[in-house]
Amino acid sequence: MKKLIRLFLILAFVPAFVLTSCKKDDENTFDAQKALTKYLVANNLDINTIIGGFVFSAPADGDVSGKYVIDVRTADEFAAGHIVNAHRVDLKDILTEAAKADKPILIVCKSGQTATHAVAILRLSGYADAQALKWGMSGWNSSLDIWTSNLGNIAADHANWNTAAAPTNLTYESPKFSSADTIPANILKARIAAVLEEGFKSVQPADVLANPGNYFINNYFSETDYAGFGHVAGAYRINPLLVGEGQVNYLDPSKEILTYCYTGQTSAAITAYLRVLGYNAKSIMWGMNKFHNASTAWGTSPNQWKASMSKNLPIVTGN
Repeated sequence: MKKLIRLFLILAFVPAFVLTSCKKDDENTFDAQKALTKYLVANNLDINTIIGGFVFSAPADGDVSGKYVIDVRTADEFAAGHIVNAHRVDLKDILTEAAKADKPILIVCKSGQTATHAVAILRLSGYADAQALKWGMSGWNSSLDIWTSNLGNIAADHANWNTAAAPTNLTYESPKFSSADTIPANILKARIAAVLEEGFKSVQPADVLANPGNYFINNYFSETDYAGFGHVAGAYRINPLLVGEGQVNYLDPSKEILTYCYTGQTSAAITAYLRVLGYNAKSIMWGMNKFHNASTAWGTSPNQWKASMSKNLPIVTGN
């Protein structure tokens, strides 16, 4: 009789145990990254939307009165010269300042690279018409030009710069991150907050040329320029890198993901986006303008910096 009772208790316990285990498995298999990417695609927030028309060229007359100008440079840099009525704020506090905007937002920095990083964050946060000042304050006023001093030709005749065909794309699993929330909109907010707290992540071109094998490098040139301009040895060319078409899964999440473009401005925006997705991404500063500014392949490209491109538009000093 005791054996029958014991058997009955075991059989009664097993279904409850199985159901509880299944419930735990379901909780543990929630893929926050997958939920986020689906949400981004469904809400027209793929990479092409984020970087579409995301830069704003300084007008000849310097009139940006139709913009809510936010300057993310340091207080000292701002005091040395800024656009009239600009609002200075640290990058990490960009969303707090953006909430005060009563006009389309224009983000300003020294070179345009931190600004485009900020614009990606703003567009992901609902500010669809946010833009960055192309070339930053360097293009606004020659007295603030830092682009000219950062031009270079370090890739010329370098062993790790070539015109070889792009490597074949492979497909990888998406990066994983934990989330205390299962609502995609809230996951996005949390990821954006984390990226803002980390700050703009970048690397210098010389470090990349010295050891390209240490990274997963994506060249964001056109197909023609990939061969015509040359590129870092082993660099992939995944462009437009869309989430909705699975192209983002050509990136290897086990490596540091480096993106470079012509000016460092597109790559900065892409880097912000990829970090929101959970990749350990960084932007290669200055882009082609540091690798090989003097290359004749540029032709008449508007992305090749020349000191003569810096305007002398009005600036205000002090705070």
